[in-house]
Amino acid sequence: MSTRPCRWGLLSTAAITRKNWKAIRLSGNGTVTAVASRDAKRAQEFIDECSAEVPFPDPIAAVGDYDALLARPDVDVVYIALPTGLRKPWVIKAAEAGKHVLCEKPVAPTAADAQEMIDACRRNNVQFMDGVMFSHSKRLDALRARIDAPDGIGRLRRITSHFTFSGDAAFQRGNIRVNSDLEPAGCLGDLGWYNLRLILWVMGFRAPESVVAHTLTPLRGDSSPAAVPGEFSAELFFPGGVTASMYCSFLTENLQVSVIAGDRGYITLDDFVLPFFGAELDWHESQHFLEIDNCRWNMRRHKYFAAGLARLAERHPGKISGPFGEAMMIAFTPANGSAENAKKLMDTMFAEGLLGFVCGSNPTRLRFLPPPVITTEAHIDMALDILDRSLAKFDPTP
Repeated sequence: MSTRPCRWGLLSTAAITRKNWKAIRLSGNGTVTAVASRDAKRAQEFIDECSAEVPFPDPIAAVGDYDALLARPDVDVVYIALPTGLRKPWVIKAAEAGKHVLCEKPVAPTAADAQEMIDACRRNNVQFMDGVMFSHSKRLDALRARIDAPDGIGRLRRITSHFTFSGDAAFQRGNIRVNSDLEPAGCLGDLGWYNLRLILWVMGFRAPESVVAHTLTPLRGDSSPAAVPGEFSAELFFPGGVTASMYCSFLTENLQVSVIAGDRGYITLDDFVLPFFGAELDWHESQHFLEIDNCRWNMRRHKYFAAGLARLAERHPGKISGPFGEAMMIAFTPANGSAENAKKLMDTMFAEGLLGFVCGSNPTRLRFLPPPVITTEAHIDMALDILDRSLAKFDPTP
């Protein structure tokens, strides 16, 4: 196997290219060898600005012609971030030059154009990939495990996906995203691509049986020949009764929330495209319980707590017994994973005084405190942390 790094040529100095510049540097097996713009001076400015923050060890060439970049022998793969309306001929030229292609999304204005681009890459035995970053996150692997888990959200029923930002007046008049020659799909191409990618990923890339879609608000930049979708929604209908909805917009404040719902719970992602800073494999899994007692109707988070306790039981085998342990065995058997059994577990915990226990001065003994009031997931997390630390020190031997 070759140990030579993958040598990248960046075809375009679009803003998103800066993010990929850093990604290539962090990859550990890639380097940028050349950057192309229609103006070599602009290419050099781009290189200087990016290098000031994320330097590469070797000099990078500034190229003032796209064809010249494709002709370079020191470029293995090209990243093409040109506007969608201009992209196809350069993808085909790159393939014919023997370069692998990473293509920004949406890859093409039409399915026929996309197929032509892919066919060109196949003919020339080069890789074609679109630029959807979140598809390669480790979070999706962990999320898939929870979607499919026997103690998870149950049978899939509904998916919703929203991705929006609010463009100001200058954006709505002059940005390429509201120009039908450059970005004919508007917000559907720029944002909806992500909505659809997540929905199809959840569905194992099975196609919907039917789709109903609407451009809610069209936008037309000053130099645009026609309007493009500025606000868009769609409803998708899949085999087996699963449905999905998507909403994307240039008119709504930053929003990137998706919900994956089953017949026993749901998962919420509030940063599914651009993860919040901190690089955490994070999402929220909920299995709420409606408590009805005569005139008192309260929605509780019991199953959230029960799921956390199941993890504690796995981490501390043999340390939970008695009525508490018996209730846990019932609640955490996959076939018995119901809100009713989760409630029984909580009731047992309160009765036994186990919810609020903390470790005493003697690490081999536990002392019990009155159960704390559980009103939010933050309180539940705190109680679970107490249980975790206590069980870690608890010696169940009499």
